[in-house]
Amino acid sequence: MRPISPILWVILSQRRRCSADRLQIISSEDNPHQPALTFRFWVIGSGLATFGSVLSEIYFWKPQSAVVSSLSQLIISYVLGNAMHRAMPSKGYWRYLNPGPFNIKEHTCITIMASTASVTATSIGVLATLDLFYGVTLEPAAAIFQTFASQLIGYGFAGILRNLLVWPTYALYPSQLPSISLLQSMHFGGRLNRKKMKYFWMVFTAIFCWEIVPTWMFPLLTAVSVVCLADNGKSVFVRNLFGAGSPNEGLGLISFGFDWILITQAYPLYWPLQTQVSSWIGLIFGYALMIGCYYGDVFEGRSRDLPFMSAALFSGNGSSYDQSAILNANYQLDPQKYAEVGPPYMTTTFAVSQLVNYASIGAAFSHVLLWNWRELWDAARGFNFLKSTQDFDDIHFQKMKAYKEVPQWWYLALFGVSLALAVGIAYVDINTMPWWSVIVFTIIAFIIAVVLGFISSVTGFQLPTSGLVQIIAAYVHPQQPIQNMYAKLYGYSTGYQTLAMLSDLKLGQYAKVPPRATFTAQCSGTVLGAIFNYVLYKSIVDSHRAELQNPIGTRIWTGSNSQLINSAAITWGALSAELYGPGKTYFQLPMALLYGFLAPFPFYFMHRLFPKQWIWSYLNLPIILLYLGFLPYNVNGMWWPGFVIGLFTQWWVRTRRPGWYKKYNYLTSAALDGGSSIVYFILNLTIFGAGGNVVNFPFWWGNPDPSVISVGKQGLSATPTCTKSRYRLLHAEWLWIGTLSLIPDQPNRTRAGC
Repeated sequence: MRPISPILWVILSQRRRCSADRLQIISSEDNPHQPALTFRFWVIGSGLATFGSVLSEIYFWKPQSAVVSSLSQLIISYVLGNAMHRAMPSKGYWRYLNPGPFNIKEHTCITIMASTASVTATSIGVLATLDLFYGVTLEPAAAIFQTFASQLIGYGFAGILRNLLVWPTYALYPSQLPSISLLQSMHFGGRLNRKKMKYFWMVFTAIFCWEIVPTWMFPLLTAVSVVCLADNGKSVFVRNLFGAGSPNEGLGLISFGFDWILITQAYPLYWPLQTQVSSWIGLIFGYALMIGCYYGDVFEGRSRDLPFMSAALFSGNGSSYDQSAILNANYQLDPQKYAEVGPPYMTTTFAVSQLVNYASIGAAFSHVLLWNWRELWDAARGFNFLKSTQDFDDIHFQKMKAYKEVPQWWYLALFGVSLALAVGIAYVDINTMPWWSVIVFTIIAFIIAVVLGFISSVTGFQLPTSGLVQIIAAYVHPQQPIQNMYAKLYGYSTGYQTLAMLSDLKLGQYAKVPPRATFTAQCSGTVLGAIFNYVLYKSIVDSHRAELQNPIGTRIWTGSNSQLINSAAITWGALSAELYGPGKTYFQLPMALLYGFLAPFPFYFMHRLFPKQWIWSYLNLPIILLYLGFLPYNVNGMWWPGFVIGLFTQWWVRTRRPGWYKKYNYLTSAALDGGSSIVYFILNLTIFGAGGNVVNFPFWWGNPDPSVISVGKQGLSATPTCTKSRYRLLHAEWLWIGTLSLIPDQPNRTRAGC
């Protein structure tokens, strides 16, 4: 027999070892007597939830791309929790407020509550878009209850799906492994955990200091391309294939970045090797696909002199497309104006990337049906997914039997009340959607949550499906941008809220938090987040309306996120028939849903015919297809360092140093992500303009003066041109159309590449 290589041996054996590794990485240790919903939980959790919701809403209106990291909140709450324990008396009646050392259960509850609140609810984005661009405002009570409803529907789904996507052993949720590794290292005693925490703070401090260099002092390190440096800007082809420093610059072949904030987007330390291999295959073929389609003039992008990479819409002559010129006063398509202006066109790379993205959505449905039909059948048979009394042979599930479970009727009641609120509010102030449409798209969200939940829980990978929902909405509500917007809210955002809640439920199971405490933390964070999101939204929009309506914005305020929502709604709500109908230029894009749905069947049949050939079951086609079109949307300096780090940790370290891997791999990920997110947050407030002031580092060859950088003439979709191997994207616009967004550059922060 032909000997098998070490890499293939890892590939063949990894799935069998995945659950065993998880049990060794995550301790099953538990103390059922530790309290969870303590005074410290309510004080710190409410404070961080309020702070996070306010900050996330401020960031929603800033040109800087920043989020409130759950890992940073985990670290901050650890410091505050221990400080409260030491500062407060613990004798007499004080023991009820300070019941012993800060423990893992209350710490996890604080993290869940704070992270739940620290995102801008999609509903708030919709409300802001109606306010800014349609002149429609909902009453405060209706607006807040709409936000409650759209999020709590997802919570109801999450509880109903626990039997299928939380409790079983296969529901690994790799993205939570760094968090639980850090939590257990912080709270479990012993010499090993003290050693692990010392290691954590060393890595945390190192990355905290280092990130100041590529993000501010030496931005050339964001993406370094040796090929581009050697070419020195002579070849457009070289820039297109090897450039990586800025959005819209190039595909980034063999470009290496040294900015962890960028590299971590490849998830090299905690995505399973199987997931990463599928993404690498997609990226490799993506280079050939994008270059071949562009120079082959697929979708007429090159012949119409459109940029190589851009997500904007263009007129037939290559100029920017004015969407407002084809709409009437009610923001609906005006056929007469449209006939005068003509159809919009996409760049080749953007259209092709959309096509394979839709194919990946279709493939996700058939992939789950083919490979997980048994789990689906077991859950559906006798409505087992509605029962909360099932048993699973999982050590963490067995440990959780010490606590009272949340009855299934709690989640069903939460879902029913939230759905009733959503239907009722649809008729308040304006008729946003008919009642039946709210129900239809809620059902669609549930189906999406089931399908994507399988993929996310096993691989750690989340697939964007907003395009699917908006295609359906375009046929259900043609030429209705507002209804398309709300269809996306209930049909897409609700499903993704479910995935986030499922992940939190798994974190609670790993940390042995009583289920009712997790339920309380999730709901409390949602309520606080919705209220403060709304208060801040009204304050900011009322104070800065002109800046937010301006397509460019300012260095301090921008309405780009709200403009994205409006742009997608107009594109799909008003132009769907003109762009994607039979016989139209982009008809093949929605057809890709069907092509993608059929794609996994040959792999499955080959696996059934040749079960010993591992390749057919190992490759994940939805991930491969999505990454085929991933390159035109990023500052592409992360993929090659991500490949090196992922292969090194998930293959070499895991097989040659398994002890180190189990103790330190996920802790390393937590330290790098936590340190970089906290320093990035500080830099945004103090240097990059989120706090009102922009501070430039002195210009030098590693941080060139933007006034000498040559920029193309594409307006908002500016494509940098090679000038002494340095680039500058002058604005922080988010370029958006359809389903995917670009990563915005930082104002006064140079991205260097080709």
